[in-house]
Amino acid sequence: MGVDMAGLVADLAAESSELTALLVPLAPGDWDRPTPADGWAIRDQVSHLAYFDQTATMAATDPDRFRAEAARLAERGPVFTEAVAADHRGLAPGELLAWLGQARKDYLRTFAGLDPATRLPWYGPPMSAASSVTARLMETWAHGQDIADALGVTRPATGRLRHIAHLGVSTRGFSFLNNGQPAPEAPVRVELAAPDGTVWSWGPADAADLIQGEALDFCLLVTQRRHRLDTGVRATGPAASAWLEVAQAFAGPPGPGRPPAGGGLDD
Repeated sequence: MGVDMAGLVADLAAESSELTALLVPLAPGDWDRPTPADGWAIRDQVSHLAYFDQTATMAATDPDRFRAEAARLAERGPVFTEAVAADHRGLAPGELLAWLGQARKDYLRTFAGLDPATRLPWYGPPMSAASSVTARLMETWAHGQDIADALGVTRPATGRLRHIAHLGVSTRGFSFLNNGQPAPEAPVRVELAAPDGTVWSWGPADAADLIQGEALDFCLLVTQRRHRLDTGVRATGPAASAWLEVAQAFAGPPGPGRPPAGGGLDD
């Protein structure tokens, strides 16, 4: 079955609108509120999204320039996202909001016209245009969660979580390799309760290893926005349990994750 690129782009547009609705009412001082990401305020979450929207569009429209700029950024260290945040902390809230709006508008317009299978350079292995849109949706939702947590806002779960859950499942092997571990060969079945009451599933139905829970909890876990102990995600079998310890749906070095809400250590 082919990828519905129009539907994928529309879902990213909807996720973008939800994020904008959180940002527009903020007072100037709110942009400096700390988020759960250590050392990052709301302004840093926004500049991160705007910057990588902009470079993702560049990857599609001027790949040679993208490769050159990505190489320069990589020279600033393995955690170059910190450099991006530091570079843009002097921007006023209005500038940040306008930058994000324009960068996302350009991205959506560009990717709506691409074949979903088009291969594009990125920070690491190339990815398809469809994978790029899915990754931007995941990033928008995950960084939007940081902003919502900073504001004490609870966001409703939507069917768009399926894209993030699918990415979380697809990155199982990457999660182990990124942590210097071989991925277990045993297949894992994933069954998630969707917001509409249906069940989303991946993997063979007869797999001995099983992950079950709410789709929202699974997405919070694989984007490392919640500690495993603070979700209702359950693992049956050693391969499933080991996966949840390293799950990471985003690119880059292993993330530090979030401590348990109680501040304790996992058993």
